[in-house]
Amino acid sequence: MLSKSQVLASRQCQRRLWLEVHRPELRDIDSAMLQRLRQGHRLEKVAHALHPDGVLIGRDIPLHKALQATADHLQRIPYTPLFEATFSAHQVLVRADMIRQTDAGRTLTEIKSSTRVKPYHLIDCAIQHWVIDAAGYPVSKTLLAHIDRRFHYRGDDDYAGLLRHVDVSERVEALQREVPQWVVAGLDTLDMPKEPAIDVGPHCTDPMACPFRHHCQPDGTEYPVNLLPGGGHIVAQLQAEGIADVRDIPEGRLHKVLQERVRIATISGRPYVGQAIGATLRTLPYPRYYLDFETTQFAVPRWPDTRPYEQLPFQWSCHIEPEAGELGHAQFLDTTGESPMRACAQSLLDALGDTGPVFTYSPFEKTVIHRLATRFPDLGPRLRSLAERLYDLLPLIRAHYYHPAMKGSYSIKAVLPTIAADLNHEALGDVHDGVGAQIAYEELIGKTTALSRKASLADALRRYCALDTLAMVEIVRFFEPANSARN
Repeated sequence: MLSKSQVLASRQCQRRLWLEVHRPELRDIDSAMLQRLRQGHRLEKVAHALHPDGVLIGRDIPLHKALQATADHLQRIPYTPLFEATFSAHQVLVRADMIRQTDAGRTLTEIKSSTRVKPYHLIDCAIQHWVIDAAGYPVSKTLLAHIDRRFHYRGDDDYAGLLRHVDVSERVEALQREVPQWVVAGLDTLDMPKEPAIDVGPHCTDPMACPFRHHCQPDGTEYPVNLLPGGGHIVAQLQAEGIADVRDIPEGRLHKVLQERVRIATISGRPYVGQAIGATLRTLPYPRYYLDFETTQFAVPRWPDTRPYEQLPFQWSCHIEPEAGELGHAQFLDTTGESPMRACAQSLLDALGDTGPVFTYSPFEKTVIHRLATRFPDLGPRLRSLAERLYDLLPLIRAHYYHPAMKGSYSIKAVLPTIAADLNHEALGDVHDGVGAQIAYEELIGKTTALSRKASLADALRRYCALDTLAMVEIVRFFEPANSARN
């Protein structure tokens, strides 16, 4: 029997479905996937709360009981919304997010944590619609409920208006005739004695990142062509031609400067360092500041006066060089669980003074500061003045540096080990990337988290954020000679 998710997996790639069923231990679940699952579970709970008369068909009961409970409730009057209603037909099992029966017919509602209807959502709905119809419960309307970004949370757990319901009935109906083909293809895949021989390609990340894509990478491909910055069509063309490794790309094939730089450095094994990078850094005076924010975003807003997926800062780190050779550190981390933005903004202004360049490693920090200025008008002038002092290192590094060990990435986590081998994000443990920081913060401010665990998470968050700003210090010191300081 296939689940709806397995039919979807088969449509993306038969190899993915085969691996999910026969070799699930090869799945590589990253922190971004985990965060999406967490957000989805939270949204489900809110959706249920918006229909207090609804009945949940639990996943913790045997399948035959879930099927029978669904059938029983659909026959009861007065009608009540059913969550996780369970149906099976033609060797496919589906659990509907919500199905509501009225005298006018049955309405299927699929709930998504995205902010718009996506093509694969329609395929998701089409599979459910087809199975429910075949099980003897014709669906008269199909709705896609997604998050409305315009929703403004006022507090008191009032989430009315969080979800926007879009009638996708006609689009789903148009897909019905294709569903049997998808199901047959999926069942045939399950019967294959060996893993399907399907090469990596654009389908590995479309419509979503496959958790087996690292397993499917050809053996011995140390520098896969998909690491080329801005690869797009050229990567697909190279893969179609059987070129898997950057070192095998013919000279003259790449026309983008950055891609050709990556090819040459990878083949030679030597880094590229542009002459202008040191001269540019030497023009910047002291005191110098190195700033990094950590932010969180909730699909379901947690704090009043916030919106879905709004980037909300809860932490910052700043290494400070008053003079060349001197280094201090200031930081902020909210651990209360209350809205942290005001304290974040005020502490930032207190620590960063009024003069001196503020190094960042993306334009993100400027965006965060401008949003804080809008949120707190009384702090607006000082925050905007601070934003004008920001100096983004990323464009400078991208224009003047590349090391083969970066493998196509210009993230600070990729650059740092090439200039300071003793500093490594992977050695941090619990928190070593931005999404992991979000997950850790949500656990930190959780009401049921033990105090000892809170302390451990707070320490991990502080170490992670501090390493990002120390990394910027090391980057500047690496490219700027120590005796070239300017005051």
